[in-house]
Amino acid sequence: MKFINFIFAISLFGFSQATLASMKVTVNGMVCSFCAQGIEKSLLKLDETKAVLVDLKNKVVVVEAKEGKTLNEKLIKEEITDSGYDVVSIENIPQTVAQFREQMKGKK
Repeated sequence: MKFINFIFAISLFGFSQATLASMKVTVNGMVCSFCAQGIEKSLLKLDETKAVLVDLKNKVVVVEAKEGKTLNEKLIKEEITDSGYDVVSIENIPQTVAQFREQMKGKK
């Protein structure tokens, strides 16, 4: 029984780490690929950013943290608003950018 509890605790720890791996930001004002490139470029300059996905159709920006780094919600919001866009919401998601991209492909 102790072994099962140990495995359960390890799996919860792993999941909690994964939930902090990426942030999904809902953004208003993005309408073209130039908008997407500007946001992507400014977010990739951040030290903790590993990858960025901009989904114009769904008005979503997904930012993935580098291994061992934590994303700064305030800084991400600041970068996007300084670029001229409105941040509607920010949430932590368990997917990486690649996983989110695959999920979106599956919805088409």
